[in-house]
Parts: sequence; structure tokens; C-alpha cells
Amino acid sequence: MKKIPIGISSCLVGQHVRYDGSHKRDAYIIGTLGEYFDFRPFCPEVEIGLGIPRPTIHLVKVNGEARCIGVKNPEIDVTERLRDHAERLTAQFADLCGYILKKDSPSCGMERVKVYTDNIPRRDGVGIYAETLMRNNPLLPVEEEGRLGDPGLRENFIQRVYVLHRWKSMLEEGLTVRNLTRFHARHKLIIMSHGDYRELGQLAAGATQGNIEQIADQYILLLMKILRKVASRANHVNVLQHIQGYLKKELSADDKAELCEIIERYRLGEMPLIVPLTLLKHHFRKAPDPYIDESYYMSPYPQELRLTNLL
Repeated sequence: MKKIPIGISSCLVGQHVRYDGSHKRDAYIIGTLGEYFDFRPFCPEVEIGLGIPRPTIHLVKVNGEARCIGVKNPEIDVTERLRDHAERLTAQFADLCGYILKKDSPSCGMERVKVYTDNIPRRDGVGIYAETLMRNNPLLPVEEEGRLGDPGLRENFIQRVYVLHRWKSMLEEGLTVRNLTRFHARHKLIIMSHGDYRELGQLAAGATQGNIEQIADQYILLLMKILRKVASRANHVNVLQHIQGYLKKELSADDKAELCEIIERYRLGEMPLIVPLTLLKHHFRKAPDPYIDESYYMSPYPQELRLTNLL
């Protein structure tokens, strides 16, 4: 499979672009995600001409607004340059299916960046470049490298990347009512694991050739918003039990009891999600179901990532 294009802060792929000429190469990103993602590095501070090395900058509250200014020389203010640069790059972001940002950066931090007011820092800021990037690209899955250490956040980000990639692949094939309906059907169980799927289902059901583009725009915007919420254990249990219903005529009493026990033990946190999923796959190999075979829920991304081992 062709690698998925992902934007990334240049320092995270080992480029020596930090203020002191160093880098923050991330072994997991390069070694594991790099097998599946085609990283497109960006360093806005270098790209607007600050150079390497360069004076340090930070966020300071000025007249109620966070500004990106020099630490030692407050007359250095690159706020507008960073915003304008992110605006100019919008066309280059169009084919991206995700973006990994450098945490704590006054330009690239996604959240909890220090903002100084009267020399007192509060972690309630967003990097100037990152803020513009996320505002202009509401569909784009965005995450920080530090948060990728959390298994739930990591799984959530990777799943959203693959969903958006499949959406863009569908659009390349041609947007039709049939394609949209099939896309929704294949992702319905994933949506259920994140929350209520009914509004998305109503949107897909209301699509016609006359309104398909408008419906598709509304659908993908709502879908990516729903998927930003990390799937809960309770919602996964609901989905697992729903899937179990497709086997009610095929399972023996003992097999049904075993599956119920495994799902309950997952609910109690005694085992990871991979265990009930593996058992369900075993049963569906013996009793295939076309809907389950088409669904992405049990195989949402390449098996080698194995994130369900940790959830």
C-alpha cells in the first residue's frame, strides 16, 4: 500500500532545525509510523527566515492576545509572519491525511503551550502556526508527538488518519450515492465505538445525486468531529455485543458463553481489546458474514501496528 502523506514538525524526523541547531528525532514516529506514513516536514520558524541558530521566542499575552515574540528582545514579533506562512501553505496541506506537531512550541504546539502574562506562565496557549493550520484544515487529524505516548490517543490519531485516507481515496474514485452509502456502512461500527452514529446515518440516507456534494461535505466534517473523541471501553463493549448478534445462530451454547465471558472481562479491564476481536475473527472465519467482512472495525489499520494490544 502506498504510504499515507502526513505533515510533521521537521525536528521530529531528525532535521537540525531547532533554535540551537539540534533536533528532536522521535524513534517511534520514524521507526514504526514511518513504515506506513510518508512524512512531509515543515519548520515554520526556519521557513519564515529566523535561521539556525536563532533567538528563542515565546508566547506573551499583549492586549489580551497571545503574540509570539523574542525572549531576550521583545521587539522581535513573528506572530503575523507565522500566521501568514500557515495560510500560504494551505494548498500544500490539501493532500495530507494527518499532521504531527512538536509539543510546547510557541509556533507548533497544539495545546497547553506556555503563555506569559507579566512574566507569569500559564499553560493555556496554542502555537501560532498550529492554530492557523488547525483552523484552516478542520478535517485534518492533528496530534503532538508527546501525546502519541498515550495508547488511546495514539490509536485515535492513527485511526482518524486511515479514515480520512479512505475518504480521499473514495473521492478519487468518484463521489456517488452508492460510494457514500458503502463508506458509511463500512465505518458504522467504528463510529459506534466513538458515540452516536444516527445523525451520520441520516445524512448518508438523505443523499441523492442532486445534493451529494453538499451531503458529503457535511458528512465528513461531522465524522471527523465525532472521531476526535477517544473511543471508550463502554462503547467498544456495545459494538462487540452488536457484532456478537451476527453470530447468534452459528454459535454453540459453550461458544456463546465463552464470548460473553471474554467481552465481560474486557469490560472489566482484565484484558485488551485484541482478545475479544481475535475470538470474533475466529468465529467469523467459520461463519462469514458479508457486512462484518466489509466492516473496518476489526481491522481499522495495518495489523503490524497492533495498537489494540494496548487498549
